[in-house]
This record gives sequence, C-alpha cells and structure tokens, in this order.
Amino acid sequence: MDRRRLLSLTLPAVGLTTVQAACGRPRPHPRARALVYRGPAACEGCSEAVAALLRTARSRPRVQYCGPGEEVPLTASALAKADVYAQPGGGDDVKAAWREVRPFAGPLRHWVRGGGRYLGFCMGGYLAGRSPGFGLLPGDTDAYIASRGASVHTSADTVVPVRWRGRRRHMYFQDGPYFRLADKATASVIATYDNGLPAALLAPFGKGQVAVVGPHPEADATWYADQELTNPDGIRFDLGHDLVASAMADAPS
Repeated sequence: MDRRRLLSLTLPAVGLTTVQAACGRPRPHPRARALVYRGPAACEGCSEAVAALLRTARSRPRVQYCGPGEEVPLTASALAKADVYAQPGGGDDVKAAWREVRPFAGPLRHWVRGGGRYLGFCMGGYLAGRSPGFGLLPGDTDAYIASRGASVHTSADTVVPVRWRGRRRHMYFQDGPYFRLADKATASVIATYDNGLPAALLAPFGKGQVAVVGPHPEADATWYADQELTNPDGIRFDLGHDLVASAMADAPS
C-alpha cells in the first residue's frame, strides 16, 4: 500500500500536518561538480573521453569543460565551484603542454591543497609531476617506455598489461608516464606496469587528493578501432571508474 495514503487514513488531520511539517521532503544530496580541461594541452578526443568516463561514474558528477575558448575559464573562481578537476591526455611534448597550462598552476595547486581533487590521465599524469608540472605528487614522473624492463619501447599506440589492485588487466597506452615516489612518500599505488613500476596511484596533497594514471582507462571503442588494436579483456571502463571513485571519496554524490 502507498505509504502516504496509509498515513492519511490513520492519522488525524492535525497529526498529519505535524508529521508533514516535521519530516518534509527528503533533500537530495548535491552532485559533485567536475571540470575537464579542453584546449591546446589536450589531444583531440581526449577531453571528451574523460568527460564521458566521469559522466558514467557512480557519483555521476556534473561535468563542464574549462580552458581557453571554453564557456568556463580555468580560473581560481571557477575551481572554487568545482569538486574535481581532470587533466586529460595530450600530445607527446610535455614541455609544450606545460607552457599552455602553466598560467593556471598557482590557482590549481592552491585549490587542490585546500581540498580539491585532481585527476590526471597520461599527459595529465606527467603534468602532476614537477619536471615540468604542477608539483602535486610526492615525487615525479618519467616515461615508462624508457624504464628498465619495459615491454614497450616506442611511442606508438598499443595495449599494455598492468596489475590493477593485484589483478592482471590490459589498458590502452601511448607513451604514458610511470610515477617515481620519493622515499617514505604517502601514496597508494593502485596499479603497476609489468616491470613493477607504478602505473596509477592516489596521493594526498594538503587536504586534497591527486589520482593519476599512465595508460588510458577512458579509451573507448573508437580509440581501439582507429589503431586496429584489441584489448584482451574487452573494452571496459571499470578501472577508470575505480580511479574516479578513489579520487572523489567523501565528495558530494
């Protein structure tokens, strides 16, 4: 039986009014707000893929693009209204990407330190480091393809094996970073490459959180088709959703 109808049948009018006034309607929790960079430091289609990943995450944040030429500029005031900022993949020149985003480095660092959440994918992972970059990590980044024991040694698009939370998986990859942690760094390694180096991690920065990944958990079917690649696990987004959930723990949802 309908609960509201049952109350109206069993309670006196005055009592019903009192109950309704005291309880009222449930207040919905505010949805998290996400800003996704779109501009010269991002590659074609990369910002859109990250936005799609965020929109299908369990927290279902409201997503807006920010950056040069976008309706929302990347400024301190825009960040102040957001819960998460995502830096997507870019080209193959970290220094060139850094020149594009460097003007926003100060406000972004201040926002993350105060409780914001940074998501970095591939180039966004490189830019979370400090040589060059935003300096958000307890350490730095370097190219996986140049690391000892790497199974990939070219910048061509490919699929690499990783261990994500201890389970073997495969991910789209294009010259992404690994993460070099400082001694006694406070960080949680979420995934490693096949040579044991960190491929994804979560680290605090002040009151905020930084989640970065070298491969591309946001890659959709078009990415694989364009490069004639196949993922042995199928095209799935659970790893990306896991990364998002880790970064946004305790955020509005």
